[in-house]
Amino acid sequence: MNICLLNDSFPPVIDGVANTVVNYADIIQKRDDSRVIVATPRYPDADYTGHPYKVLDYPSLDTSRFISGYRAGYSLSGSLINELSEFGPDIIHTHCPASSTLLARTLQYETGAPVVFTYHTKFDVDITRAVGDGFLKKETIKAMVSNISACDEVWVVSEGAGENLRSLGFEGNYQVMLNGVDFERGCSSKEQVYEAVKDYDLPAGIPVFLFVGRIMEYKGIPVIVDCMKLLARDGMDFRMMFVGGGLDLEKIKASVEEGGISDKVIFTGPIHDREVLRAINTRADIFLFPSTYDTNGIVVREAAACGLASVLIRDSCAAEGITHARNGYIIDNSPEAMAALLKEVCNDMDAVHEVGQKAMDEIYLSWEDSVARAYNRYEIIREMLEDGLLIKRRKHKSDYLIQTAAEVAERLNKIISVPRNIHSTIHGNITRLYEGMMQNDE
Repeated sequence: MNICLLNDSFPPVIDGVANTVVNYADIIQKRDDSRVIVATPRYPDADYTGHPYKVLDYPSLDTSRFISGYRAGYSLSGSLINELSEFGPDIIHTHCPASSTLLARTLQYETGAPVVFTYHTKFDVDITRAVGDGFLKKETIKAMVSNISACDEVWVVSEGAGENLRSLGFEGNYQVMLNGVDFERGCSSKEQVYEAVKDYDLPAGIPVFLFVGRIMEYKGIPVIVDCMKLLARDGMDFRMMFVGGGLDLEKIKASVEEGGISDKVIFTGPIHDREVLRAINTRADIFLFPSTYDTNGIVVREAAACGLASVLIRDSCAAEGITHARNGYIIDNSPEAMAALLKEVCNDMDAVHEVGQKAMDEIYLSWEDSVARAYNRYEIIREMLEDGLLIKRRKHKSDYLIQTAAEVAERLNKIISVPRNIHSTIHGNITRLYEGMMQNDE
């Protein structure tokens, strides 16, 4: 099959969804019977020549003041749509409900290929951060859900993710398709661990706690910091490592400083070298992930790959598949609950490491296995299309705009003599028209 993968982020942007798209593309491209193409908004100075498949980058706007590090793509480009159409996709798989899914729907109009959408992230949280509560948030979520509902099949990365999507107004069916991790099962060598942590103050015999991810308050990081303050107050020695960067980093550092625990807390910044990160997971004793925001928590399975058990919040998406004190730990969402658990389990570190081994044995999932399951589903979807079994959905008003935009983009691409400013004006008008239609879509 020819698989077209679309997402609003891709390396050099590093996040869980970009990592997902890279692994899908790398693994599918290795098959003798398949080809991959990726399309993503353009990021300055990005170089895509090192990938074994074609990456098409299209014009984008800097939106980092709303969502740190991200750009919004302008996907109504005739040349882009033509090149993707010529690739001849059998499946169009989009991983973001914004410009990537607009592009997917336009490409579907051109090719007839079915569109799969994966819901990775509780995007309503990021929308709230960007525009606040109120009318604009409501209409933006409504437009996103309309976009998702227009896809032929919807995947979610956990049952909790599906429940969140339903809470936003999605009424269709979905498939749970778990993401994998690119860490091999097993710990790093002693030499690798030494090189990774030699510059950090990690005394032998002192528990090492770890968090990896964006340093954002909605990841539950204040719970960790307040827990560390309680442990220090009660005389417990420990080291807490935060790996990552984010908008709330300075605020979290200030809280650590105010709590008088700076000597026990280490901020490494982002670490992009996967082997170094794997070694740090190997050195740690317990992974702390009190996030109720994340829909899957790939970092929890990365920790499990290294024999590291996680502390998770009861009923969170990340806690799915976890049995308390067997392959992880589940607590109520409070610093007090986390502190009580850590004081208890750190009295027997051998038992903690046994729970970590169970995590490695029971919840680890490789990307190869994850993508193989996805590919099998692609084949079923293609067969359903050939047999006329794909469910016919109600037409949205935006469908007709997608059709019009595709036709206009195609014609503009052929009129090479039209001055650039006229092209820009027409494209700008199409974009504004689309935005108005999406806000009024029922």
